[in-house]
Amino acid sequence: MPTAGPEGIEVRDSTCRDLAAIEQLYHAAFPEEDLLPVVTELLSGQADVLSLIAMDDGLLVGNVIFTFCTVPEHNVRAALLAPLAVSPDNHKQGIGGHLVHNGLACLRDDGVACAFVLGDPTYYGRFGFQPEHLVAPPYPMPGSWQDAWQGLSLSSQPTQHIGSLCLPEMWLKRKLWSA
Repeated sequence: MPTAGPEGIEVRDSTCRDLAAIEQLYHAAFPEEDLLPVVTELLSGQADVLSLIAMDDGLLVGNVIFTFCTVPEHNVRAALLAPLAVSPDNHKQGIGGHLVHNGLACLRDDGVACAFVLGDPTYYGRFGFQPEHLVAPPYPMPGSWQDAWQGLSLSSQPTQHIGSLCLPEMWLKRKLWSA
C-alpha cells in the first residue's frame, strides 16, 4: 500500500492505540477549530472510514480520514476526504500529499468510484480533484466556496453521476459545511 514519500515517513492504518496522538495532532494543527468531536466520532467505529497516519521516527506527524459514503441515486461507492492534518513542525515536507496519495490508492484498490473534498482547490487540484458540479454536498455551499467542493474519479470511467452525497450522520451538521 505505501508509496514512496518523504524520507523516513511511514504510512499505515491507524488503530485505536493511536487515538490520543491523533487528537493531539488535530489540536496542534488546528488550534482555532474544534475538529476533535468529528475526529473522535469518525474513529470511534460508528462510521466506515479509512484512517491513515504518517509516522516519523515513532512520532505521529500526520493523519487523513476518508469516510465511505454513497451517491444513492446511482448506487455509487464514494469517499469523503476529511479531515487531513499534519503537525505544524512538519509542514512543507510532502507528508500531507503522501497521506492523500496513499489514501486514494487504497480507495481505488477497494473499488471506490469517486472521492470528494471541501478544501483549497490549489492544494487538492494537485491530486486531480476538480470543482464538483454534479454531486451535491449535504448543504448548499456559500458562493465563495463553490470551487472548494471538489470531486475526483477513481476509476477508469469518468464519473458522470448526478445526485447528492449520502454521508453518515456525524457529517450532517450544518456548521461543518459553512463559514
